[in-house]
Amino acid sequence: GERIAVMMPMTPESVAIFLGIIAAGCVVVTIADSFSAEEMQVRLKITEPKLIFIQDVISRNNKQLPLYTKLESESKLPAIVLPESESSQIPLRSGDQLWSEFLSDHHALTYAARKPHDETTILFSSGTTGNPKGIPWDQTTPVKAAGDGYLHHDIHTGDVVCWPTNLGWMMGPWLVYASLINDATIAITDAVPTSRAFCEFVQNAKVTMLGLVPSIVSAWRSQDRVAGLDWSQIKVFSSTGECSNPEDMLWLMSRAGYRPVIEYCGGTETGGGYITGTVLKPGVPGLFSCPALGFSWLLLDETGNETTNGEVFFEPPVIGLSTRLINRDHHEVYFADIPPGPGGQTLRRHGDQIEALPLGYYRAQGRIDDAMNLGGIKVSSVQLEELLNQATGVREVAAIAVPPEGGGPSLLVIFVVLHEGVMFVADQLQQEMQQIIRSQLNPLFKIHLVHEIEQMPRTASNKVMRRKLRDLYQGSEI
Repeated sequence: GERIAVMMPMTPESVAIFLGIIAAGCVVVTIADSFSAEEMQVRLKITEPKLIFIQDVISRNNKQLPLYTKLESESKLPAIVLPESESSQIPLRSGDQLWSEFLSDHHALTYAARKPHDETTILFSSGTTGNPKGIPWDQTTPVKAAGDGYLHHDIHTGDVVCWPTNLGWMMGPWLVYASLINDATIAITDAVPTSRAFCEFVQNAKVTMLGLVPSIVSAWRSQDRVAGLDWSQIKVFSSTGECSNPEDMLWLMSRAGYRPVIEYCGGTETGGGYITGTVLKPGVPGLFSCPALGFSWLLLDETGNETTNGEVFFEPPVIGLSTRLINRDHHEVYFADIPPGPGGQTLRRHGDQIEALPLGYYRAQGRIDDAMNLGGIKVSSVQLEELLNQATGVREVAAIAVPPEGGGPSLLVIFVVLHEGVMFVADQLQQEMQQIIRSQLNPLFKIHLVHEIEQMPRTASNKVMRRKLRDLYQGSEI
């Protein structure tokens, strides 16, 4: 099928476009609307779509952010443009069309028949190298997403599911499949997720399953955004994307009569979760309570023996698990150099560290590799470092994610080695680096701290030991 890109916020139209492309036998290339023009171009180059659906502008916090103009350098890629409001005055490039002109008068829907492993969607995930991995979802991935929705999130006919996300992140397509295949309604709003208006929307739309990333919960709690609202319709919450703070999650549960939070962890390449929760077992704030149904995995130590706190290795096959990559060797990324498991089984690396606790509960310990989750978005340290090397007076940069005291969403900490004779002014350098990230990568990534160091700790093969930097940060009073 032809590849067709979508770069839009989550709207009824973007969901319809997403499903329409798949029904037509084509492949959706989803690009998050928060990406810079450079990041958009990287993804278009990897996938080479024939067409893009894009909104003209996005309004957030009373500001209008340009979206369509990011296409300026993509002269060969025709666009279908959806105006955010009726009064859009943005001039179109020649060959581009407005959504209203593109729509036909046909009301009958015809589907193109496809095989199980034919692609439906190409999503992107940061690996441990700078360029994002293009990960295809096929016709089996919706089964995985819907299964996790039904079996672990208790999504049934008549439920109303709300999850602030975007089609560019895996939770966007997941939300579409997990809701609609299970005959539930998707609740969509353009309210900023951390705002009071969003919390009121949850009440008024009578949301029964509310998904989020932990950073949103800490914002609600610190501003008491839910005060006086009736969230009694909620049956379950779900939390994904980063490690949870147990106190925040207990507070969240208390907003809806102590309904459980299903901690949910997987990845773009898993089409859903490998570790999650269930409403059949008491929910413990901040902890997972079971492996995802149909998913087998082990925790191994550095010598390859089973342990209670170690690296996760999958035991394939699993429905929805990726089998190829667009721009990388799939075997190299997930299977190369991994010895067989304790039972001689083939193992697949994933990069998370998990701690097994009594009674079948688990705690997430973050990433083992050089990827990090910031605000629910996975990004590689390498990608951040390559950008931040541009900062004034900087010789070397290392980016690490560290858990805050008491657990919860990771904080982004930057270590720098400066050129000789350059004065270290922390605030100034942090501001400059924040501006680089905002304009060239993603405005959602916030730097917690910049710290100067004389030299980077390195392995014999000259790799920066980020774990040493994490220890240094956590063991000192920086």
